[in-house]
Amino acid sequence: MSLSCGVECVLLLGCSRWAWRRCTYVGSNDSETWPLATPDEFEPVPRVCRLILAVYEPDLRNPQFPPDGGYRLNPDWVLKRVTYEDALGRSPPYLIYADHDRKEIVMAIRGLNLAKESDYKLLLDNRLGMQMFDGGYVHHGLLKSAVWLLNVESETLKRVWEETGREYQMIFVGHSLGSGVAALMTVLVVNHRDRLGGIPRSKLRCYALAPARCMSLNLAVKYADVIHSIVLQDDFLPRTATPLEDIFKSIFCLPCLLFLICLRDTFIPEGRKLKDPRRLYAPGRMYHIVERKFCRVFAYVLLLQVYFYLLHRK
Repeated sequence: MSLSCGVECVLLLGCSRWAWRRCTYVGSNDSETWPLATPDEFEPVPRVCRLILAVYEPDLRNPQFPPDGGYRLNPDWVLKRVTYEDALGRSPPYLIYADHDRKEIVMAIRGLNLAKESDYKLLLDNRLGMQMFDGGYVHHGLLKSAVWLLNVESETLKRVWEETGREYQMIFVGHSLGSGVAALMTVLVVNHRDRLGGIPRSKLRCYALAPARCMSLNLAVKYADVIHSIVLQDDFLPRTATPLEDIFKSIFCLPCLLFLICLRDTFIPEGRKLKDPRRLYAPGRMYHIVERKFCRVFAYVLLLQVYFYLLHRK
């Protein structure tokens, strides 16, 4: 009897400690020791966010849901728009935009549409260690989408880059589901630059907003010079290491999932998790936007912090 009571007490204390840490943990804890980013590093982010939002608009000349200040783009410079019907479920909708003022060619990919079955199929088409690529592991479904996108649009991007004098930067941007596709397409382009006319690596950039975990740690480090991930405060998607299929199943058995996560976080050391080469992470260099801290409800101080997966800048 006393033994069972002791086990129950230990289990109760362990779960209580885990629940307290979970409930009091805020996003600012993740980046407390990270160095601040420079204004030049962050300058493109608001601009690419507006371009991603523009993908959601059916008519950019008569926008229905413009952000404050509008989209700040020239509709005449939109080279191509692809809808769900055009993509046939192979990719989220996207647009290609030539920003002649800043000398940039931008491909912007929209995020997850909760009403589209094709988006769920892309996101759930993966298992731990399912897809090897370039000496690491990547998300299988997102890689398939990126390959399809490169095959379809490589000639268009190559033609535009050559017509603009081979001087423009090539930028891939995406949000949520689209961020994973954009990041993996960037990796493909870096490894097959001849598909885009031999564009130099220095002219390639990717901005992943609310990034999906799509590549292993070694690949995230390898491409940190071209891929930039932006995480806002407590954003859920970049942090969860739980397979997305299990998350959707948890709708029907949430207590079961929480109990299993509690046991995992309590008994599996963090170092052991990091040593698993199959685990997927947010891609590239991480930027963390912190808008609030624990017990500072009314003190909204916007801090931009940056972290490399590398321990120091090489």
